[in-house]
Amino acid sequence: MAYKSSPRPDFDAPTPIPYSAVTRHLWGDAAAGFVDDWIYVSSMQIHQLLFGLPPGGAFRHSPDYRTVFAADETLTVLSGTMILSNPETGEVVPVRTGETAFFRRDTWHHAFAWGTEELRVLEYFAPPPATGSSGAYAKTKPYVDQPRYDRPGMIGNFTGTLPEGTIRVIREADRLWSLDPEDQRVMTGLFVSTEHLTSGTIRLSPGGRSGVMSHRGSVGLYVLSGRLNVLLEGTDILPRWFELHPQDGFFLPEGTRYRLCNMGGTETETVFGCAPDFRSPEE
Repeated sequence: MAYKSSPRPDFDAPTPIPYSAVTRHLWGDAAAGFVDDWIYVSSMQIHQLLFGLPPGGAFRHSPDYRTVFAADETLTVLSGTMILSNPETGEVVPVRTGETAFFRRDTWHHAFAWGTEELRVLEYFAPPPATGSSGAYAKTKPYVDQPRYDRPGMIGNFTGTLPEGTIRVIREADRLWSLDPEDQRVMTGLFVSTEHLTSGTIRLSPGGRSGVMSHRGSVGLYVLSGRLNVLLEGTDILPRWFELHPQDGFFLPEGTRYRLCNMGGTETETVFGCAPDFRSPEE
C-alpha cells in the first residue's frame, strides 16, 4: 500500500473537539502494521492524535511508512502497556498506563501492545506534519533494514545503569510540578518543555479555577477524567463557556486568553500540548 499522508484537521478559532467528531484514519501497510488514529488537530503549529493497537498488535516500519520524523514527540499511555523501541539503536523500554515516553527528532521508533489490554496512546508532535516533518522527511533518512531489539555491547558491561539513550520515560515523580498562583487547587505537571513542544498535565481539584493563561503557541487539550470547563477571556465571541468530558479535546490558537475550571465534585485531569512556545506573549 503506497504511503498516504494523514488528514490535517485545523481550526482558525478556539474549538471544542468532541470525541464523537474526531477525524479517524488508518495508518500503515502490511509490512509496517496498521494503526487506528484519532486525529484531534493537525495545524501548522501542533499535531495531536490518539492511536490504538489491539492486544498483541504492533507498528514497525516499511519503505513506504517510515517511523522517523523531524519532530519532538510525547506518547502518553492512556490504557494498556506499550513496549517502545528504537530499532536503530536497540533500545527497548516499557511504558505503562499513566507514563509518557519522549524522544527528539530523528529517532526511529516501533511500538508493541503488551498483554491482553487494548493500547491507547495520546501523541503530541511538533513541528507538525504540515511543515514537512513527517512522511516526506522520513524518506530522506537512511533506511533501517535490520531492526535491533537489544543494545549491543551490554553483555558483560551492565551494572544496573543504562547509558544515555534516545527514549526517555517520564513517570509522575519525574514531572515538573507547579501550583497556580491564583488558585492552589490547580496544579500543572510538565512532561517536557523544549524549543518545539511543551507537554504535560493539569489537575483541578473540585472548585478549582485557573488564572488567565495564554501562550506564544497553539494548545491542544485532551480530557482524561472529570468534567472540565473552558472559559475564553477578553473576547466577545460566543460561546465563551465550554464543557468537556473524558476523551474530548479542545484547540486554542496562539495568543488565546482562557481559564480552566472544575465545577464538579471530583478532580479533573487534562493532558495538553503546546507548540512551539508555552510562554505567555507578555514574557
